[in-house]
Amino acid sequence: MTAFTTETDFAHLADSVLDTSLPRAEWTHEAHFALALEILRHRPDLAGGDSFRSIITRLNEAHGTPNTDSSGYHHTITLASLGATERLLDARRGAPLAEVLREAMAGPLGRSDWILAHWSRDRLFSVEARRGWVEPDLAPLL
Repeated sequence: MTAFTTETDFAHLADSVLDTSLPRAEWTHEAHFALALEILRHRPDLAGGDSFRSIITRLNEAHGTPNTDSSGYHHTITLASLGATERLLDARRGAPLAEVLREAMAGPLGRSDWILAHWSRDRLFSVEARRGWVEPDLAPLL
């Protein structure tokens, strides 16, 4: 069951990520997608890859997670996740965010390894993919 059931839950998540007050334990796989849904639908000025890089990097720093070539922010995963989230929103135009998130978490995106259907582990976890966008080498993102 999702922790995000109301529009207020999504807005609160975004606010707490933006002000870096979100507890580390609450920065879950589901919360990443919930944040993307909220930003894409209600705060599109923050939806660009560079904005997300800044948002996540600051939150990681607040959590004591270093943003290095082997930990912390990962640009390819972020952009792939944003793209997948944007496709969900386009397909479910106007649907409540909680409903879209519930469907996403019940499908392939609900698995933290969903991205390995598109990228090999070596390519995805390369320094190049962590720092910038790297095209998938196994299957295209649809």
